[in-house]
Amino acid sequence: MYRILRFFLFFLSAEKAHYVAMDLLAVALKIPGFAFILKRSFKAENPHSVQFLGIKFPNRIGLAAGFDKNAKWLHLLKTLGFGHVEVGTVTPLPQDGNPKPRLFRLKKDKALINRMGFNNEGLDAMVKRLRHRPDGLIVGGNIGKNKITPNEHALEDYVKCYLAIVPHVDYIAVNVSSPNTPGLRDLQEKEFLTELFVSLHTLRENSKYKKPILLKIAPDLSVEALDEIIETIKKVEIDGVIATNTTISRENLKTDKAILNTIGNGGLSGKPLLEKSNEILEYLRHNLGKNYPIIGVGGVMDTRDMYTKINKGANLVQVYTGFIYSGPWMAKRWAAV
Repeated sequence: MYRILRFFLFFLSAEKAHYVAMDLLAVALKIPGFAFILKRSFKAENPHSVQFLGIKFPNRIGLAAGFDKNAKWLHLLKTLGFGHVEVGTVTPLPQDGNPKPRLFRLKKDKALINRMGFNNEGLDAMVKRLRHRPDGLIVGGNIGKNKITPNEHALEDYVKCYLAIVPHVDYIAVNVSSPNTPGLRDLQEKEFLTELFVSLHTLRENSKYKKPILLKIAPDLSVEALDEIIETIKKVEIDGVIATNTTISRENLKTDKAILNTIGNGGLSGKPLLEKSNEILEYLRHNLGKNYPIIGVGGVMDTRDMYTKINKGANLVQVYTGFIYSGPWMAKRWAAV
């Protein structure tokens, strides 16, 4: 059924289709009778729960940041069977993001290119919705900085975001790895990461909210840069890592180069990212030890990809592009992994 719906949705721009599909599902789940049947169709059989960072997750499969930027669809996403949803990236102030079009399908590659640019409604709007989040769904809050904030003041933005949402989420994810905010990836350097996590840990120690704080990293790091991040993780005792964000690489794609040139800059996600993100994941697991908490994300399109992530060291797995191509019954099928 989703293949038929996807056929029509793909006539729309990628960004418009995203909102149309979610709004259609939301409406369908409010129709008496039909909603009951639909909800039953999404219910996973024998979901495999897992302990991670002291939290019991209903299953291993989660939705990565960027899909529900403003925490608008948490009740719907719980119904679809996801064990956790990472909302955001949220910034202190609302921002429109980059000019449209900014989300593109590469159907030959089962991939997306996005240069959204942290478009979101800001902290106040997110907090208002998080106050009414559904029970039984683990929610992470992915935080970033506003585009207009210079890097020398980035710490202030992350602190503002942390303080605002930490009462309302189960964990915090620090995003310094999106390729779509100018200069953001420069914040992956050890000096800033050390200052940032020391600040956030100090705030946590002096607060009643003892939530885990994770770092989300890019897949395009050199071995030297990755080693520096690993050193920082150990030094500052960062609680966990999310590996990885989207890539700026365009290697080994089936899509014509002329089309890629027309699309231009942006982060690539989907099937072509799997190998690169898995290399980072495997390197992290080898160097951080078997018990260090890692969420694997990038290129997960089916259960085989999910098993691969887990076998290479991921405790939990997140999807984004795989959900777009596979449809809303994905989490149900994967929850028992």
